[in-house]
Amino acid sequence: MNRIERLIKNYEGFAGLPWQSHLSGAEKVWCAIYDPMDERRLRRHIGEFENATRRAGHAWALCDLTDAFAEWMAGHDYRDAYFESPNDLELTMADFGEYVAGIVADALTGPDVDEGTVVAVLGAASLFGLMRVSQLLDDVSAHIRGRLLIMFPGVYRDNTFRLLDARDGWNYHAVPINA
Repeated sequence: MNRIERLIKNYEGFAGLPWQSHLSGAEKVWCAIYDPMDERRLRRHIGEFENATRRAGHAWALCDLTDAFAEWMAGHDYRDAYFESPNDLELTMADFGEYVAGIVADALTGPDVDEGTVVAVLGAASLFGLMRVSQLLDDVSAHIRGRLLIMFPGVYRDNTFRLLDARDGWNYHAVPINA
């Protein structure tokens, strides 16, 4: 059994536990921690996470942020100017953070999402260098009805999450699920 298969198995066991309903949004966040080298393998098996969620008696919704920056930039009025002078882009990165938070908030509040739904976020690695996952979680925690599952390529050590094991980590209320 490879690392992703073990992660799916551990996730299924975790998703099958009774859910407490009185938790704050921040406490309803799960992070499926995996080695960044396994990104393609995880993507190939994302349907197995959905199947595991459904076997545990819950609904599933997927929110993929992989192309969020490209889509945001394509719709930006000043995109050509930013390509000519990339340093100026730093001035508008807060707007990108709001854009991404809006995508996730929409997924969390969709018409088919309720207290029994796992909303999985794929593509956290594509945010690296653009915004912090911790900020995204803070921005959307009030919208979480069921559970928010972050597919997290990185490490969890000493109560600290580190995206791609490269950036300063952060402490968070999220529950880590490891392989």
